Amino acid sequence: MEQLEFFDVPSPCIGVCQVNNRGYCKGCFRNRDERFNWLQFSSGQKREVIRLCQDRKRRVLAAARKKQLELELGEQDAPPQDSLPL
Repeated sequence: MEQLEFFDVPSPCIGVCQVNNRGYCKGCFRNRDERFNWLQFSSGQKREVIRLCQDRKRRVLAAARKKQLELELGEQDAPPQDSLPL
């Protein structure tokens, strides 16, 4: 038996409408087709898009944390700036 849908799934748009180098919106992490076809999607399709967006956001944040950690570790290995010969 199918569950009744009383409320439409809201758009994940947060008003940051810029595309990253992979083609995903920097605000909601939807791709072009997902953004342009949102109103035609069924509730199930919308929930799947939101799930995909959450996964994409997690991956982007994890990569940013990894990059920040690598930068911090690299700074620890570098000699202090004032001890370099001129």
